Amino acid sequence: MTASNNKLRMMIVTALFAAIIGILAQVTIPLPLVPITGQTLAIGLAATILGARYGTLSILVYLGIGAVGIPVFAQMSGGLASLFGPTGGYLFGFIPTAFVIGYYLEKMGFTFMNAIIANILGMFVALTFGTVWLKIFAELSWAGAFAGGFVPFVLVGVIKAALAAWIGISVRQRLASARLLAVPETKNRPAS
Repeated sequence: MTASNNKLRMMIVTALFAAIIGILAQVTIPLPLVPITGQTLAIGLAATILGARYGTLSILVYLGIGAVGIPVFAQMSGGLASLFGPTGGYLFGFIPTAFVIGYYLEKMGFTFMNAIIANILGMFVALTFGTVWLKIFAELSWAGAFAGGFVPFVLVGVIKAALAAWIGISVRQRLASARLLAVPETKNRPAS
């Protein structure tokens, strides 16, 4: 496979993951300040399967699509108002989240255990960005922002991190064996 074919294939998969994030964003459980969504599961999947570079790129594509007004954010929302509203910190936090997950896996190996650790680290990155943004945007106290924007999401976040690790490593291995994903052999260690 040529390098240009490989790059085209990865760009297509990256765009597909941007769409998957938009679809899973519509799975929501409403809460008073910030809803629980499938977005973070999709972010974890994208980074676990695609790695740091293409996982982060899929987030940027997703945010770009939403920024121009296509309703891909939670609760069928889109536009700059969503990006710069109360939940904007979580949306912007998805960029470093995907990078941290992918980078950790690229350095430590694409195993199930490493994927759980990476996704839990990523969860804390997203929650931190979201909580700080919520504190500033909603003019809450630190305790109020932490109670409304962090604490309610930790248990669900750990569950989503485990799911993203399990599904992500499995899908990554299948895509790599079908030669649908460019995976250097030394960086795709078998799942443990």
